[in-house]
Amino acid sequence: MLDIRYRTILSVALPLMISTFIQSIVLITDASFISRYNTHAFDAVGNGGLLYITMYMALVGMSDGAQILIARRVGQSKSKSISKIFGTTLLILTFIAIVLFMILYYFMPDWVMSYSKNSEIATFQGQYIQIRSFALFSAILTLSIQAFFMAIGKTWVVLIAALITALSNILLDYLLIFGNFSFPEMGIEGAAWASTIADALGMLFLLLFTLFTRYKNEYQLFHSLGISKNSFREMLKIGTPLMLQGLTALATWTVFFTWLEQMGSFELTVSQNIRTLYMFAFVPIWGFAGTTKTYVSQYMGRKEFHLIPVIQKRIQIITVLLLLISFHGSILYPEALIRFVNPNELYVAKSAEILRFVSISIFLYGFVSVYFQTINGSGNTLISMSIEIGSVLIYIFSAFLFIKVFKWDIYWVWSVEYVYFGVTGLLSYLYLKFFNWQKKRV
Repeated sequence: MLDIRYRTILSVALPLMISTFIQSIVLITDASFISRYNTHAFDAVGNGGLLYITMYMALVGMSDGAQILIARRVGQSKSKSISKIFGTTLLILTFIAIVLFMILYYFMPDWVMSYSKNSEIATFQGQYIQIRSFALFSAILTLSIQAFFMAIGKTWVVLIAALITALSNILLDYLLIFGNFSFPEMGIEGAAWASTIADALGMLFLLLFTLFTRYKNEYQLFHSLGISKNSFREMLKIGTPLMLQGLTALATWTVFFTWLEQMGSFELTVSQNIRTLYMFAFVPIWGFAGTTKTYVSQYMGRKEFHLIPVIQKRIQIITVLLLLISFHGSILYPEALIRFVNPNELYVAKSAEILRFVSISIFLYGFVSVYFQTINGSGNTLISMSIEIGSVLIYIFSAFLFIKVFKWDIYWVWSVEYVYFGVTGLLSYLYLKFFNWQKKRV
């Protein structure tokens, strides 16, 4: 059971933040490599990556449900139930991954070609998506094992896996995109294979670590590889809304970038620069998202509800402070950050201008996201799904007005981020303040 000292909260969140930081570096490195190879390939990797991540978030949502359930059983001192939850998670993720793979590999390339304004970018996207779709099978084990270790507070294991994935991805990018050291020059396909192979290597580490350490026997992991009726029902109840949350949020962003592509290649490339650097901003936010869910679920399991506001306040303070450290460059030297991602001077000034403009919205979200993750951690995932859907509906309507009706400059189009973060935070805060969410039992 985790205590609520600042040091302990940081010890849980820091490996997740470093893991996110490493993944952000990988994303930026990918973008830096591919932008120097071909601008259209850079745009295609950005949009194709969004389509892949949209599908991937369905798996993440279910694994988040497993994390909440396992953390709740830890708080209730019911460790024997963890094996059944873990086994059920593996089977559910396997089924979802097969369905999503079929969609990405067989249907998505043609669909992308049907709506894209630029056929070259669409062709590149199709090539990238088909290769990346194989990574969904690595994600089955990766996300199941990560959910377990995050739920028990052993987040350093997730950090090591992320480090292996990141370093191998950077090396493979260097070898496969440009064909260095006698490797074939594969361009955008090289970028896709680099990420896919790196994901498999991270998964292999997690699997071997789990099989050859005390955790496998202590929690009877892999001993219940079948559908447990109770665990299956609980997973669907908690995980399905989280899955739909992730799909909805990322699908909305995919639509947003599709509309940007239809504005023009300049607007799309500028926006891909911003999207890449967003990953820096989300280092502490994503790190504390998992931490908040674990803490809230464990303390609700022990019925120590009075400590949850203390946990929220401490996580908010640390999140904002760490945002100042990780994302201050967006305000003080945005041009330097943009040039690292994409050195083409045609896009630097406008990209830097937008990055500085939207940076304050990230600080807003860092503060209010704790309320949203509290709802998730409490098990009220139907409510959090409703908040997510309401927020993205307002977001996509605003984006439609800004892009299609008002035809604003790309600078003002990005003000839509304030709409989404503000609505999400307000609805989450109001729910926690005026509704009896503590009674949720999972």
